[in-house]
Amino acid sequence: MAICLGAATAIAADEPQAVRQAQMKQIGASIGALGAIAKGEKPYDAETVKKALSTIATTSKDFPNHFPAGSETGQNTTAAPAIWQNMDDFKAKSLKLAKDAETILASAPADQAAVGAALKTLGGECSACHQTYRLKR
Repeated sequence: MAICLGAATAIAADEPQAVRQAQMKQIGASIGALGAIAKGEKPYDAETVKKALSTIATTSKDFPNHFPAGSETGQNTTAAPAIWQNMDDFKAKSLKLAKDAETILASAPADQAAVGAALKTLGGECSACHQTYRLKR
């Protein structure tokens, strides 16, 4: 029976809803790491900033690939139907976040203030996308 449960867990983990939820957690953790530096809760650390921005850039590029038709519900998804109605815009927003994270990474924010400015840009994009494409719970 444990083998069956393990197989079911592995299949569920490959569901597009589970993949995109894991990706959002990665982006959220990265935004959180940048936020802790911007607020002075954590000291500035170039490696943490680099890792967070790289994660946001890489994950945001892949994120729209996990919204196939038929994945609108299930797995406690908070994906709004507007995603499938406006897929081109949804993809554009995700790719803009990735591009902006790459641009910020290339400029290498070197202190708390620069991380705060980066966070303002990235957080604004996250919020704008969530307003349209995430269901309120």
